[in-house]
Amino acid sequence: MAVALASALAVAVLWRVFVVTWAGQRVEDAAFDGARYGQGRLWAVAEPVLDVVSVGFVGAVLLASVLIAAVRRRWSLAVQVAVLVGGANLTTQGVKRLLERPDHGVGADYGNTLPSGHTTVAASVSAALLLVVPPRARPLVAVVGAGYTSATGVSTLVGQWHRPADVVAAVLVVLAWVALVCGAMALAPAPATATAALAQVEGGDRWWRRTRTAAAALVVAAVGTGAFALAMLARAWAVRGDAPSGRTDLAAYAGGVSAVIAASCLTFALMLVLRHAAGSRDGTAAAPA
Repeated sequence: MAVALASALAVAVLWRVFVVTWAGQRVEDAAFDGARYGQGRLWAVAEPVLDVVSVGFVGAVLLASVLIAAVRRRWSLAVQVAVLVGGANLTTQGVKRLLERPDHGVGADYGNTLPSGHTTVAASVSAALLLVVPPRARPLVAVVGAGYTSATGVSTLVGQWHRPADVVAAVLVVLAWVALVCGAMALAPAPATATAALAQVEGGDRWWRRTRTAAAALVVAAVGTGAFALAMLARAWAVRGDAPSGRTDLAAYAGGVSAVIAASCLTFALMLVLRHAAGSRDGTAAAPA
């Protein structure tokens, strides 16, 4: 609940700072304009990434997640991944329609675009796989999920489909739903399994070291890209009232891209730890006394 509430609060702060205020709109408009630099070559890579996101893609991933849950005989996971993907995407569409974007005369008026629908899809299906795969595969799925979510989010910036805050907000929406689902998973009684019994006999959590290493690597990546994002966005914020310039646009754009990568890495590190914590509680509950 704490992670879910913090994520919701962060989305509200992003909206308040970058959507409601003139200064925030000005910085994001600079990032929007900065996407034009090198757009032709970058779009050749970004367009196929965005084309993957579709109803069929979501259905295929959901089906794969359900099949994995069925093979593992974890029927509740099949329901949980459906709740996660459906809840996150419905929340994004609801928030996008609920929130307003004041017209401060900054750039073109497309209305409110926060959070990003494409990024929500990418992050939610990646998180769904993270929930259902066995413990040994979770670190790899978390790293790949962070990379895929980053690629999708950055691609929406390249195509000028979204602004940076839209993408970061989408990742936070998915994190909130993962936290809720993992909380429910930890509270629900788990069936006794041979895997849980084996972990108990071995006297420790043999998957924690891999989980911790992957989460730490994602956090390090988030801190590095996040620091660069803060520096670039602070530079754009400092000159937000000046006449538009190419250097400011590029700084804002670079800061936005880095912020998307940082948010994706940090949220998937948290998702990995949350999933491990919920699974560890399941194992403890399932193990014989």
